[in-house]
Amino acid sequence: MPIILVGLNHHTAPVALREQLSLSGCGLDMALQGLGPHHSTLYDPEDDGIPTTLHESVILATCNRLEVYATTASAAAGFNAIEAFLAGLQGLSVDALHPHLYFLEETAAVEHLMRVAAGIDSMILGEPQILGQVSDAFSRAQGAGAAGLVLSQLFGRAVHAGKRARSETAISRHTTSMSHAAARLAASAFGTLQQASVLIIGAGEMADLAAVALVEEGAQHLTCINRTYDRAEWLAQRHHGRALPWSELPQALAAADVIVAATGAPHTVIYATDVAQVLPRRQGKPLVIVDIALPRDVEPETSLLPGVMRYDMDHLQGAVDANLAQRQAAVPQVEAIVRQEAGEFLCWLAGRQVVPVLVNLRHKVEAMAHAELASALRTLDHADPRTEQAMALLAHRIVRKMLHEPTVRLKAEAAHGNGIVYADALAELFALDGEMPVMPGTNASVYDHG
Repeated sequence: MPIILVGLNHHTAPVALREQLSLSGCGLDMALQGLGPHHSTLYDPEDDGIPTTLHESVILATCNRLEVYATTASAAAGFNAIEAFLAGLQGLSVDALHPHLYFLEETAAVEHLMRVAAGIDSMILGEPQILGQVSDAFSRAQGAGAAGLVLSQLFGRAVHAGKRARSETAISRHTTSMSHAAARLAASAFGTLQQASVLIIGAGEMADLAAVALVEEGAQHLTCINRTYDRAEWLAQRHHGRALPWSELPQALAAADVIVAATGAPHTVIYATDVAQVLPRRQGKPLVIVDIALPRDVEPETSLLPGVMRYDMDHLQGAVDANLAQRQAAVPQVEAIVRQEAGEFLCWLAGRQVVPVLVNLRHKVEAMAHAELASALRTLDHADPRTEQAMALLAHRIVRKMLHEPTVRLKAEAAHGNGIVYADALAELFALDGEMPVMPGTNASVYDHG
């Protein structure tokens, strides 16, 4: 029962198509129900509309990707059915959608999910949010009854790989965000932002991201100022700061230790003369100005004023590029983690192929041992309970020891892709065909514990 993946992401599909196929909330839950094993309208359009069963499914939906992971009896039929299902979400033609999709199975699908969880398939290399999104995707599928044993193991292993990548390598260290780079630069100038008075000029997305980053760096005294006071108040409330009307900008400049300028204005907002006028009131206190606006908010000549350190996007870009290079240098280490974790999962998956024959073999040998034990006890006249217990324990140990070696060897062959051949041979040698059939997953104890 192969694991398959059908998906699209920022590498393969334009943002307009990703927006069109975005899934969240109730829409995501309905899609999971539509892919479920008991849904009767999931068809392979290339097989005369015959229903196709996906035994398990998980949908990973973010702003940059939509991926369906599934287990099914036929990879080809599953691919076609999922593609048709995705096209039907928004009434798209399969022909229009097909060029933007990728189709992976088994090892390729497993390693792809590991890379996604580790952050090396993200638009921003090493970004941390994707790990939580992978975990949430599995939880949602599990809650909808769509994820079973195989995908539970796969997603659990993928989350583990993602955590290892972030703890053992530098893939998520050294920020590549301009807002975080600005906050860290300001923090490095003062050593700590805990006592610093921080002024944020602007109240749009960049200002909001900057506020998040500043708080993460320890800032506790935020002041927000914007030409529209309501927006400044909204931003201040979000980050437990205070808002000022635009008319109080001179007083705010005089009081600040750090200024982050992030407006969307098409022209300069703070001129060198504005800062020069408030310098006498600052009594020699240093002032750090970080301008992350484009066009720039702060006049470059501000840098010439005594005690003023001004940085703009060009200064930050060098730090961001250096940090990105350090993240890229960690990719080979992450790939090694991915290969290891994927290999261990695939070994587990291969082992499941031989579980039924091992279970049947154990049942047969245990039944023989039980019958022989009962026969032996009948030949003893009134055996005391201790004797019966000792003989039962002896029979149990003989069964375990006899089965241990075939179990270990069959597991090893399964890991090398030979499990079915050896399982068939074992079934033939011990005449297990047709005896007490056990479906995969109903009892993994033989494989797991030998």
